[in-house]
Amino acid sequence: MKKWAFVSDFDGTISKEDFYMIMMDKYVPEGRKLFTQWKAGELKDIDFLSTIFRSINQEEEQIIQDTLEIPIDEYVPEFIRHVQANGGDFYILSAGTDYYIHHILEKYGMEGVHVFSNEGVYREKGVHLNIDQNGWHYSERYGIDKSKVIQHLKKQYEAIYFAGDSEPDSHPAVHADITFAKSALQDLLREQGVPFVPVDHFRQIEAYLTEKGVMKK
Repeated sequence: MKKWAFVSDFDGTISKEDFYMIMMDKYVPEGRKLFTQWKAGELKDIDFLSTIFRSINQEEEQIIQDTLEIPIDEYVPEFIRHVQANGGDFYILSAGTDYYIHHILEKYGMEGVHVFSNEGVYREKGVHLNIDQNGWHYSERYGIDKSKVIQHLKKQYEAIYFAGDSEPDSHPAVHADITFAKSALQDLLREQGVPFVPVDHFRQIEAYLTEKGVMKK
């Protein structure tokens, strides 16, 4: 069994803005009505996101350019290298799509990162999701069941550390050894009585793991 792994959500956790919000605001203004329905629980997450992604109506070069302009926590590339230097593996666990995640990993030279997300491909001027309903981590609501992924990884590592920021992350947080919560996830976990470490950025996470002896200075 391996020593430890760090698993992070992407949108709103590694990135400072959600890909779907950027695309919706720039290219899919009619998505605002769908957004309201989604937040009211009338649409599943994967149905809302799939509609936004495939409705972008732009050439792939433009979508990639927009993707590469998404701001991220500037410390993340260094944090990943420090995790790996301290014997940990780094995973991204996203209910979005690996389409934009891989572009950003490449831009910042973040190597050796394992990605669990919904597969996305460009066609017909949008990003289309390939959801395998027979996959071991399939979720009807999110496309990917983050809880199943965390539980799967726990069979391979002595400790799993997890970071997230929103409702989909409240489910895997229950299974992680330690959860670092940003933004809305803090209130959600507080309401559910799930322990967490409140953070705003990855420097705080590294400081915590260093203090606990998981990482060296």
